[in-house]
Amino acid sequence: MAGKVSSFRTLNILDEFSRECLAIRVKRKLNSTDVIDALTDLFILRGPPAHLRSDNGPEFVAQAVRDWIGVVGAKTAFIEPGSPWENGYDGSFNARFRDELLNREIFYSLGDAQIIIEIWRKHYNTKRPHSALGYRPPAPETIVPMDQRPVMH
Repeated sequence: MAGKVSSFRTLNILDEFSRECLAIRVKRKLNSTDVIDALTDLFILRGPPAHLRSDNGPEFVAQAVRDWIGVVGAKTAFIEPGSPWENGYDGSFNARFRDELLNREIFYSLGDAQIIIEIWRKHYNTKRPHSALGYRPPAPETIVPMDQRPVMH
């Protein structure tokens, strides 16, 4: 018996400097509220960046997103339509995301896609070698041996 393959969209958020994939939101549809929610989570953890580069998708050009980005003190850097070279990091990431994961997996549900994509994102950040980083991952896992951990009182 064949299962129904689920369709979904992803919101991929990358740090251009570190090359780390900060988040991948997976939903059936993405809108401006989803973008604001994802960025809010990241800004709470990491602070707002000086600039946000994005394509001109409707969820990014929505006035609510543009207003919110201005309120938090960031500036926008939209990519001109038909000019993918303006965001080479994103294009490179998306090609690897498709080649290494999406073209190799069958997702039977949205939950299935969310779990498998998050596992891949963590592997991409912590274990997968990146040629631009000297064949190191952008955010390698740090393991501190038990005998070297601080004692909590």
